[in-house]
Amino acid sequence: MHLMKKKVVIGLSGGVDSSVAAWVLKEQGYDVTGLFMKNWHDTTGVLEGDCTYEDDIMFAEMVAEKIGIPFLSVDLSGPYKRRVVDYMFSEYEAGRTPNPDILCNREIKFDSFVKEAHNMGIKLVATGHYCRKETVFVNRRMIHRLLAGEDPKKDQSYFLCQVTQDQLAGAVFPIGNMTKAEVRELAAQLKLPTATRKDSQGICFIGKVDLPTFLQQQLKPRTGRTVIIPAGWDFPAYGRGLPEDGISDERLGEMSGPYTYNPGCGLTIGKHNGAHYFTVGQRKGINIGGYKEPLFVLSVDSNNNIIYVGEGQNHPGLHRKGLLVKEEDIHWIRPDMSMKKGEIREYDVRIRYRQALEKAKLYRREGGMYIIFDKLQRGIAPGQFAAWYAGDELLGSGVISS
Repeated sequence: MHLMKKKVVIGLSGGVDSSVAAWVLKEQGYDVTGLFMKNWHDTTGVLEGDCTYEDDIMFAEMVAEKIGIPFLSVDLSGPYKRRVVDYMFSEYEAGRTPNPDILCNREIKFDSFVKEAHNMGIKLVATGHYCRKETVFVNRRMIHRLLAGEDPKKDQSYFLCQVTQDQLAGAVFPIGNMTKAEVRELAAQLKLPTATRKDSQGICFIGKVDLPTFLQQQLKPRTGRTVIIPAGWDFPAYGRGLPEDGISDERLGEMSGPYTYNPGCGLTIGKHNGAHYFTVGQRKGINIGGYKEPLFVLSVDSNNNIIYVGEGQNHPGLHRKGLLVKEEDIHWIRPDMSMKKGEIREYDVRIRYRQALEKAKLYRREGGMYIIFDKLQRGIAPGQFAAWYAGDELLGSGVISS
């Protein structure tokens, strides 16, 4: 008896990861369709020599032909601009640092793109992410677990920290149990056109950009002051202690809050073209010399158009004990494991891609989720995402409020 093959749409990007993912799916017996997403048209600020849309779609089509699968393309630039780029501009304008790749996965790859697949009558969608999915039953309910990729150097689960159970239900990650080296080797053996193509960098679907030039599409330059904060500044000691389980909300707020500076602090050492072009921990673009060690951004004051900087990567203003995720921004990939108010748990936490997981205590309170780390953390940036793990499973995440 002839069995109907399971249909799946693979997001073909023109890169080696999605190319090998498509081949793996076909080898596993799926009925595979390659679908290319066109999400951005404007090249303002995109650095020359980086991958272009024309190159990407050409490689994606060549891969589909080589593997022997149908190839289609779809223009999702409308929702991408509204739900990712406009959000990105508004966050920078407010002095925060967004993560467009996480938003792109939540809003485009696992939403708009999935809807396109559903319009084709296909329920399964695959990507070339280095992560894994496992489906289990908990109290007779089907639960989808999002697991780190087998390659610790390439694990991309963090980028999917905002997906939902519904989005995971139809997701397939064909190369999650492979290393990058294995993917490259297999692509070479198969003689895929993308075997030696460089990995894409920069903003999801836009590429590597000169950020100030890119942001100037909507955020105009405004001359402001660059103020240096000496390492011996009177930093509060509350960020250096260890929390107790019976800790008060007030103390948690102190331990998770950023160091605050006012316009009268420090010494003005130069000018910049707009505080909204900078982020906490940034080194490039300050353009002020004469110091023994490089200068880093400690804080961004978009209201007064001031950036506060410190000398050296070990400056105390760069290191904090904790952070806050507001109530409305707490997201659980595993709703069945969500914390009740007043509950305390220990998890491993990541505040940026490729950062090593750090031990922390999570305190669920009325104001949200306070995350207090065992060790001081460098460059906690409002607007970025904190993601918490139990072992290799990503359980939840949230936007860093402060």
